[in-house]
Amino acid sequence: GNPELPTAVNITWSSINFKTILQWQPKPSGYFYTVEIHGQISDTRKKCILTTETECDVTDVLGNVKETYTAHILSVMSSGMDNFEEPPFAVSEKFTPYSQTVLGKPEIQNYTQKDSKLTVVFQDPLTPYTFPNGSFQSIRDIFQHDLQYKLYYWKDQSSGKKDTVTKSHTFEVSVDSTKNYCFYIQGIIPSRRENRSGQESMVLCTSVGRNILDEYGAEVFIIIAVIAIAVITLTIVLSVILCKRKKAKAAREKEPLNGV
Repeated sequence: GNPELPTAVNITWSSINFKTILQWQPKPSGYFYTVEIHGQISDTRKKCILTTETECDVTDVLGNVKETYTAHILSVMSSGMDNFEEPPFAVSEKFTPYSQTVLGKPEIQNYTQKDSKLTVVFQDPLTPYTFPNGSFQSIRDIFQHDLQYKLYYWKDQSSGKKDTVTKSHTFEVSVDSTKNYCFYIQGIIPSRRENRSGQESMVLCTSVGRNILDEYGAEVFIIIAVIAIAVITLTIVLSVILCKRKKAKAAREKEPLNGV
């Protein structure tokens, strides 16, 4: 028969918001891969049958997100699936979507800074899983009370950072009404040992009461003041010189002509 085929190595799970991709090496030459997903209680499912790729989207066969799975990556010839002999395969590390998927970036819908209150409204990331009516489930629909969000905020152009936590979709924090603030949000699963904190949202900044000093800093004002003083000084000096010249000219015109 054929010599034993190479088996997959460097098998990794990559999962964000429960969209889960299995990856491995090497690229096959003269053979194919087939992925089998083995659960603790669910039936074995095959994915990416006879593929020459080195990654496979296995999201739809990990429907029970609290179950722990392993992946068997089989190395097979094109006719290998018809043979009675078990093909060579490699086994992945265990993977539990509920405790290992990474929380994606929350989407900030709107924010306001009015008087001394900063209000930030955001939206949960969606997952690939759907309700019976076809609408997508959010990570909150799956994690429910295990999910929290943390808001990090600080005065614009300052390094002092504060944070607060909520289980709702809205943050309201007290701020200095005369200063602008920057902030970002990330999801948190406090019950996890690993991957507790999710991806950070984009950083946004308020623009209420923003003045030129906040925008450009005191250094620019110092430069402008120095230039202004120099211009004023030069103007005064030129004015004095011109004035003296006029007086000198007028004095010369009043002098009697010689020989008259």
